[in-house]
Amino acid sequence: MDERVADLRPAVSDPTYVGPDRRAFGLRRDLAYWRKRAQRRNLIFAASLAFASLWMLISVWLSLPWLSDLGNLSHPVLAMVVLTFIAYVPGFMNAFLLGSLALRPNSLKEAPEGWPGISVLVAAYQEEDLIAATLRNLSELTYPGQLEVIVIDDGSKDATFSVANACVEMFAATDNYSLRVERMVKNSGKARALNHGLNIASHELVITIDADTLLEKGSITAMVAHLYASPPQTAAIAGSVLVANTMESWITKAQQWDYFHGIAAVKRMQGNYNGTLVAQGAFSLYRRSALVQAGGWPDTVGEDIVLTWSLLRRNYIVRHAEDAIAWTYAPATLNELSKQRKRWARGMIEALAIHKRLLGKRRLSTMFIYWNLMFISIDLAFTLAFIPGLLLALFGIFWLAGPITLLVLPLAALWNIVIYRIQTRMLRREGIEMEKSWWGFILYAFIYPFVMQPVSVWGYAAELFGGKKNWD
Repeated sequence: MDERVADLRPAVSDPTYVGPDRRAFGLRRDLAYWRKRAQRRNLIFAASLAFASLWMLISVWLSLPWLSDLGNLSHPVLAMVVLTFIAYVPGFMNAFLLGSLALRPNSLKEAPEGWPGISVLVAAYQEEDLIAATLRNLSELTYPGQLEVIVIDDGSKDATFSVANACVEMFAATDNYSLRVERMVKNSGKARALNHGLNIASHELVITIDADTLLEKGSITAMVAHLYASPPQTAAIAGSVLVANTMESWITKAQQWDYFHGIAAVKRMQGNYNGTLVAQGAFSLYRRSALVQAGGWPDTVGEDIVLTWSLLRRNYIVRHAEDAIAWTYAPATLNELSKQRKRWARGMIEALAIHKRLLGKRRLSTMFIYWNLMFISIDLAFTLAFIPGLLLALFGIFWLAGPITLLVLPLAALWNIVIYRIQTRMLRREGIEMEKSWWGFILYAFIYPFVMQPVSVWGYAAELFGGKKNWD
């Protein structure tokens, strides 16, 4: 058995563990502190749950006439299912999200006594145009510890390997930085490329970034500071990913707000409850011993979500570092975006199928696993009922898109305002300026869902009916 894995197991089985593993991560807080922190987290969860439940009950009460009319037109059971997933459940989710963001505790950061060595894995396939910029960015970071960058060229047919290899000199100027470029014999997929990098990594802390991702100079330092201030059984920290090519197209302008608002809000909320559901491959930090115990990255379409759920199933904690910022190149066309979101939807189905036992875990974050299960029904109801209902509403027929669905809008507006203030303040503290497209926000708020939710349904169907899997 790997010694690092053996040493880790007490921390996994006992959430109050304060032994050698905790001291190794520089954590000086005592057990009473963590209990107090957990009590506050539980209170926030309970308050947010109560607010969301009350909102849903009011929504149901106000919608009773509409529910009756729709039941008479179709069937009472069908009417209840449709309203549940186009009005009640989305309203509950928005209310819980709003409560959690408004009551959120301050994020924890703690500088270690000595900055640990880090191995950065960059899996690359056909990335000759962007890999040099990514490596130059890494060579210019301000991390005080050892930084080992490993590029794994996954059998690219272009000049990815030679371009990456030519960047070795960039790292020679800094004593504690190094670059190593590996080449897979043939294209084997992202998971196998990352696992190859894991096998040769020198350090206990491992970071993954995509080959088209650029990091803010202090992002790795912030990530490590979040880890050292987290509970001792924390296995991964998800970074904050924003869109680098915002102004490239209308598609990227809308995605800017998806990343800045939607994804950021959900990760902040889940991280508050020690259960971030996706430590995304684009920028996340892991403890190598936890990765080894989980078997590394699985050979699936959604390798990052399946790995994250594998860690959660082993009672690890996964958190979020909102100020560890990476900039990624988002898909610039509708076709590229659809492929990406289809892959994400398939990854969620894979995770649910592989780690369904998570649904029985007694922890706060289990509710978010059920949410992901609900998203399948929400996307189906939205695609098959709400969109047709809106078309009927244009002709004055409010069978499926009635006035009660508008109750979701005030909550959505409120949490968008809250997350905008939170995110803007965070960027201001970090001295980061982000060019914003307000037309992109209009597109994100009013058009984007009508494209993305049908695409998600397409992804669910592809996974359930055995569609071909590949790394685009």
